[in-house]
Amino acid sequence: MIINRGGGSFGEDSAEKLRPLFEAHGIDAKILAVEPGELDRHCGEVAKEAGVDALVAAGGDGTIGTAAAAVAGTDMPLGILPLGTLNHFAKDAGIPLDLEEAVAAIAGGRTRQVDIAEVNGRVFINNSAVGLYPKLVRTREAQQEHLGRGKKFAMVVAAARTMWRFSRHRLTIRVEGREAPIETPLLFVGNNRYQMSPFALGTREAIDKGELCIFAPLARSAFQFFSISVRAIFGREDEQADFVSLDGIQAVEIGSRYRKLMVATDGEASAMETPLRYKVRAGALKLLVPA
Repeated sequence: MIINRGGGSFGEDSAEKLRPLFEAHGIDAKILAVEPGELDRHCGEVAKEAGVDALVAAGGDGTIGTAAAAVAGTDMPLGILPLGTLNHFAKDAGIPLDLEEAVAAIAGGRTRQVDIAEVNGRVFINNSAVGLYPKLVRTREAQQEHLGRGKKFAMVVAAARTMWRFSRHRLTIRVEGREAPIETPLLFVGNNRYQMSPFALGTREAIDKGELCIFAPLARSAFQFFSISVRAIFGREDEQADFVSLDGIQAVEIGSRYRKLMVATDGEASAMETPLRYKVRAGALKLLVPA
């Protein structure tokens, strides 16, 4: 089990609290608490290590995404202990948020093949975005690092600043040999289809349909962006005038006049070369789930 020291609920005694939960099920767990910058290396080493029954990731969506990238396409199952702030993937996968129940699910050994997605080779388990959201993430991270603000408060301030500096991107969407230009403040790509209803906003009915979804509002101002978002949530949008929406696709290429774009993947932002090549890897992840 790998614990992210930078995870939302990490404490120095996390390993000692979790160990008895595994021992209660007769599992001898090797527990490593590692720095965020070391997650890639440690997950990669575990994925190749002989005699390991499963890799368990303890942390938030970023930690789980890193672990998923390491074991995707292999026969090694991934277990999840949701210790993050939001735990989107765990919720959509039906993983209990209670740690004792999550350990019991891992101990049960039941697996399910689920999808992952990637952009330019970088794996994500939830979603990726271009435009306003990567800017928001960078602004939030700067506040946390330089001002010591908590994640939630930093997110609220970052959202306000991002909307104040509202901007749009000129992009080209290419799907199955066809392409179309688009001008949008935010292009969202989801691993499987996301729901927009008020009571299920930001969740997925399934993570094993082998498809991507795209959502891009055609807003020209911050006010219009907010208005379109609210109408979409309540099912009152104008599908032709308000946004571009696609689902049921396996791959998409996003072009830009810029050589690089800021891209968010599972809440983490980095610069990527264009075009951005997205694809879904259907059933690539063997996930430990409750019976």
